[in-house]
Amino acid sequence: VDTLAGGGGLITLPVLLSLGLPPQIALGTNKLQSSFGSGSATRHFVKKGAVSLQYYAWGIACTAVGATAGAFSVQLLHADFLNHFIPFLLIAVALYVLFSPRLGRLDRRGRIAPGVFFPLAGLLFGFYDGFFGPGVGSFWVIAMMLGVGFNMQRATAGTKLLNFTSNFVSLVTFAVGGSVYYAAGLVMAAGQVLGGRLGAGLVLKGGTRLIRPIFILVVLVISLKLLFLHS
Repeated sequence: VDTLAGGGGLITLPVLLSLGLPPQIALGTNKLQSSFGSGSATRHFVKKGAVSLQYYAWGIACTAVGATAGAFSVQLLHADFLNHFIPFLLIAVALYVLFSPRLGRLDRRGRIAPGVFFPLAGLLFGFYDGFFGPGVGSFWVIAMMLGVGFNMQRATAGTKLLNFTSNFVSLVTFAVGGSVYYAAGLVMAAGQVLGGRLGAGLVLKGGTRLIRPIFILVVLVISLKLLFLHS
């Protein structure tokens, strides 16, 4: 699910919290297991030529900086203030995709030069992913389609690379802060490796026709769940 449309953290994070882990440790452990899933998907995309590491170099660097700042900040601050804003933003994303049927079918001319888009988006989404995270994959996909004109398949592949960057860098930051429960994270990582690989294969085979409905459904479910949990 996370490879196809994002939102996997809304499944795994409640599981970790149900074990009785403190929020910061649950977030850090979630980054451990999700790094394996995004890493597995990224490896497959790179191997199949769907993602160029050189093309995303600035995006990777700026995402890493943003994620470090976000993961450090969330261990000092409380993230609850975002809970009341993010669901409505996600719903707007889902509705925009739903009522724009041609969006993401083909590559088109971008509105922002990649050299400007990826550093700015990397800092913003990297910070958000390190600090909080739900829906960041959806934000990346829609931003790439609107900003640089990617089709949905290409945007999904690029998203996993940048997700892996923010996941891994956040994991290192949480680990330095002692906020990772390794036993649970590594067990979950085994499933993430398999799930990430299967999801990446479906993205390349199914393309936009498969990704679009799953993307809309997952974004709406994430939004409703966040609204329900924090209403």
